[in-house]
Formats: sequence, C-alpha cells, structure tokens
Amino acid sequence: MPISLSGSRNWNLRDTFTVPRSALAPKVFLGRFFLLILPRMVQPMKQSDSFLRDILTRTKVIAVVGVSMNPVRPSYYVARYLGLKGYTVIPVNPGHAGQRLFGQEVRASLQDISEPVDMVDIFRRSEAVPAVVDEALEILPALRTIWMQIGVEHAGAAALAGARGIDVIQNRCPKIEYQRLFGELRMGGFATGVISSRL
Repeated sequence: MPISLSGSRNWNLRDTFTVPRSALAPKVFLGRFFLLILPRMVQPMKQSDSFLRDILTRTKVIAVVGVSMNPVRPSYYVARYLGLKGYTVIPVNPGHAGQRLFGQEVRASLQDISEPVDMVDIFRRSEAVPAVVDEALEILPALRTIWMQIGVEHAGAAALAGARGIDVIQNRCPKIEYQRLFGELRMGGFATGVISSRL
C-alpha cells in the first residue's frame, strides 16, 4: 500500500530495497574480475625468486611455442625481448613455418629443432599443454624447464614433467620475471618485492 510522506511523492515500502541495475553493474563486473584475476595473482608466489632467477640465469636456448608474427601480440614481444636479452629464441608455429623471425627460421613443431633447447615457453591454451609437454619430453634431451605463460596452467602435464626432473613454471611470464628480478621494473618505480642496494 502506498505510503504518503509530507513533501514527498507516494512510494511503496519495497522501493526502499530496489537498487537500479545500473548501480549493480560495476559491482558485478568487479566481482567477476577479481574472481578471474586473484588466482593468477596468488599462484605465481609458489616459486621463490631464487628458483626463478636460477632458471633465467642458466637458460640459453628457448623454444617459444605458439609465437605470433604480429608485433602487437604478447607472444611476439615477449620472444623478442628474450632475444634482446641474449637468449637464443627459436619460434615454433606451424602456421608460419619457414618464415624468419628474430633471426631464426620458424619451426612447425618441436620435432623440427636440432639445437639443444633448455626451456620451452608455451603460448597456447591450457588444453593444448599436454601435447606440447609430451613432445618436448620425448625429443628434447637437453630440456630443463617447461614455462607456461600467464593464464596457462595444466596440473597433469606439470606433474608429468616434474616426475621427469624438469622444472615447471605455470601462469607466469619470463619477460616480467626477468624485469622484476634483474632490476628493470625497479628502475621504473615498481615495487618488485626484491631487496637490493642497486637501483
């Protein structure tokens, strides 16, 4: 039943509990955002900085699976950055096989690589990881690290590689970790969590 208040319009008691849909939208969006992002923010802390630093220091040759020829794609600029830091980067993508990228011929698969690969960096969907890991374990005798990019995880493939003595990184980016651990982000004013007397 409408209730009349002096100097105000007639209104129903239920109006007090009605929230416009437009007001809820930002809260719903933020809620979904944090549900997606928080696990990715927490997961990477499972590996110590010294562990990551050791991997990035010892690695010489990286096969980047799923690299793009498009300069605006993350797989392109991550691979390019790693090359600029002195790593030998071998691009792997069957859609671009035979083309040249970062001074290397793009390979159709890991089977086409003759160089001793230390690390495989995976830019593929999580469901594609097992096939990549299986191939890497079978044909790369010098392999020491499987690295899955941000948003890429597969517990089963990680366990399989770990059982073979391979170090596995999931849901991280080697470019970001290199910048964080070796001072580049710190020089840009970012809090890296790394204590150092160097700038």
